Amino acid sequence: MITLNPARARLTQRSARAVVRLAATLTAAFGFAHAAFAADAAIPVVAAENFYGDVVKQIGGSHVDVTSIMSNPDQDPHLFEASPKTARALQHARVVVYNGADYDPWMAKLLGATQGGQRVTIVAADLVGKKAGDNPHLWYDPHTMPAVARAVNAALAAADPANKSVYDANLATFLGSLKPIDDKVAALRARYQGQPVTATEPVFGYMSDAIGLDMRNMPFQMATMNDTEASASDIAAFERDLRERRVRVLIYNSQATEALTRRMLALAKQSKVPSMSVTETEPPGATYQQWMLKQLDALDAALGASAHS
Repeated sequence: MITLNPARARLTQRSARAVVRLAATLTAAFGFAHAAFAADAAIPVVAAENFYGDVVKQIGGSHVDVTSIMSNPDQDPHLFEASPKTARALQHARVVVYNGADYDPWMAKLLGATQGGQRVTIVAADLVGKKAGDNPHLWYDPHTMPAVARAVNAALAAADPANKSVYDANLATFLGSLKPIDDKVAALRARYQGQPVTATEPVFGYMSDAIGLDMRNMPFQMATMNDTEASASDIAAFERDLRERRVRVLIYNSQATEALTRRMLALAKQSKVPSMSVTETEPPGATYQQWMLKQLDALDAALGASAHS
């Protein structure tokens, strides 16, 4: 079994300083009094990642005010910029949602810099039994979002009992809206189970497992994700898979297209191996459900193109 580097967050010196600055801001901000949460006010929620923020909005509707920290589709999500606005949002949050499994270790540090009072913290990794060392891209696991949605529903109902029926109804709607994703996964599994594919890093890993694909070149993927150098033999194996068309599709993270990733994409194109992109941040204007279905459709098209090339 290949495990992840516990230090996989890849914070640069710049972003590490940002964590310190934000922690200091939070500590200072906590000293100021603020108005008590009113029963008819929107519940302030902070999500570390925007796809969790989207789930909160779908459950809470107009009764929540959600701030998502990482939402820039053009930025490597392992890096982030702190801001006073984020500090204020986190200090006042009644509910906080983040990924865990060492994907966003800075979040626990920031939460430790302030006293949350009645704040409820939801950690996706804890809900699905994942820990540091496991693949942290949990939102691609079809089991994750139902668990997060149920936890969010419980937290909102506890914070705002008067609207529990609203949250319960929205939860039922959300869970029902995941069926097309489950159906698409089942259809892909029926057609492509066991087909060999490769990826530049394991972002899509859980979804690939759900479909039953044969994912290759894991040592290379782990090196890319952990920001370490892949070995010469791992690079050679990856290139051989592409050059000799031993894989049907190349999956890559379009938010982290470094030199080696670009090299593999060029080789895939030259070898007529279709490629498809995945992201670690939900695209603007899309729901979680639309995002997942779009990527599954892209995989379906890529696998289909590979069969006819």
